[in-house]
This record gives sequence, C-alpha cells and structure tokens, in this order.
Amino acid sequence: MAERVSKGDGELDRDTAVTLRGPGVYDATLSAGWSVGNAAVHGGYLLALLGRALGDQLPHPDPFTITAHYLTASRPGPAVIRTETVRTGRTLSTGTAALVQHDAEGNEVERVRVLASYGDLDALPDDVRTAAKPPEFPPVEQCLGPEDAPDDRPAPGSPLHERLRMKLDPATLGWALGAPSGRGEMRAWFGLADGRDPDPLALLVAVDALPPTTFELGFTGWVPTVELTAHIRARPAPGPLRVSVTTRNLAGGFLEEDAEVWDTADRLVAQSRQLARVGLI
Repeated sequence: MAERVSKGDGELDRDTAVTLRGPGVYDATLSAGWSVGNAAVHGGYLLALLGRALGDQLPHPDPFTITAHYLTASRPGPAVIRTETVRTGRTLSTGTAALVQHDAEGNEVERVRVLASYGDLDALPDDVRTAAKPPEFPPVEQCLGPEDAPDDRPAPGSPLHERLRMKLDPATLGWALGAPSGRGEMRAWFGLADGRDPDPLALLVAVDALPPTTFELGFTGWVPTVELTAHIRARPAPGPLRVSVTTRNLAGGFLEEDAEVWDTADRLVAQSRQLARVGLI
C-alpha cells in the first residue's frame, strides 16, 4: 500500500499546479501521467486543473457546480488557462475558464471551456434530508483492480491507471471476462495511488474515473466526453470513496452517464452527469 501523502504534496497537487501570468491568465503543463487511450489527457484531470485555476481566480474556494465542454482532445504539454470572473456574491461567485494549446502548425486551439460557481463548503449548514442511499457492493478487499487481472488477460495499460487506486465491483466486471452483463452500470472503490486523501479537486477526477458503462453494454472502444457537469456537495471525509455510475440510454451513438460519489461517512459528496460519444462502427 502506498504511503499516505498530505494534501498539497501529492501527484494531483503537483500536476494541477498553475502559474499566474497576468490578470486571469495562467500557465499550466498537462501531465502525460494522466493520459488515457490514444494519449489524450483524462477529462476528470482536466476538470480538476481548470477547477484549481478558477479556485485561485474567484473569491470563494470550492467548486459547487462546474460544467465543462470538451471541444478538442487535450495533449500532454504546455497549456494556457484564461479565466474570467462573471459575478461575485456573498455566498457564490461565478466564473469561466478556457484551456488552450497550440497545434503542430502553431495555431491556438481551444481544448476545454468551463462555466462554474464557487462557494465555501465549510460554511454550509449540517442539515441533510435525503432519499439517496450509498451504493451496495463488496468491501474493497473483495473487489478487483487492474493488478488482479488473470495472467491470460493482461490488465489494460495507461498512465492514468498508475495515478489511481481503483477496485471494481465484480458484478460490473463481466466485460473484462468477455461476458458483459448488458446493464449500464459500473461501481468501484476509488482513491489516489499516492494515498492522498480526497478533496473537492479529487472529486472532480472521481466522477469521470471509472471505466465507461458502455463496457458492460458490449462496446469496449474509446468513449470521449462531450459535456460533463459535476456538483460538489460536501468536503469528503478521509479514506476511500465509493463511486457508482449508470447509464439508461445509448442512442444514436451518444449516451448519458450519471455518477454518485460517497465518502467513508456515508455522505453523498459529489454527483455528475455527462454526455459521451460512442463509436459504433
């Protein structure tokens, strides 16, 4: 087990670091360690990176709601984030952010555009009235990760897998054995591989970290996110998170995925919905 690191000292902290260049403009480096598939940078990591820049720009510290439109595939390397404060209130502030890179010809290309509202999670009242219940699946020691793949079925390799500690519910792993269930469900225990405890930025990674629900529907190709909206509901308690993702409708090559993230105190700490595209040919 990885030695636990403190917040501020982990890989996610290092790889989402931004440097203020001028008013509202930040320089960043997209880490290759968060790449997936065809070397595109992971959408949840990008959301955390943009979220960190907005957290520096806006007067409130925590993302309450953040919506990202993924316009073109981001690549490891230098990037610029341009932020703008749209409105500042007593309890919420709203801003936008755009991440841009340069292509091989030197042309500027916008990769991601974000609109978000920030507040202070620590200032929220303790009152909770909910019908939501934590997902039920086996304890972490009975769930499976890439390292548990049978010898004749090598674990899928990507740099992203080395950044995360995920153990999937065996009931959602039929795809890995060539027998997808046909149910659009994925559940897992989630943590950062370096042992750093979760915070709101880690929650932005978690909502997009599990294998696509399309795997259990029989499609194993890349499923790029078109739009992702995340709601951060509470600052998570230390320890592993439980993540549940479902889809109900794959039609015309697009599907929605709804995610819930629960902490060790059985609190719903994050929710998300995304629209993703599936290659059906």
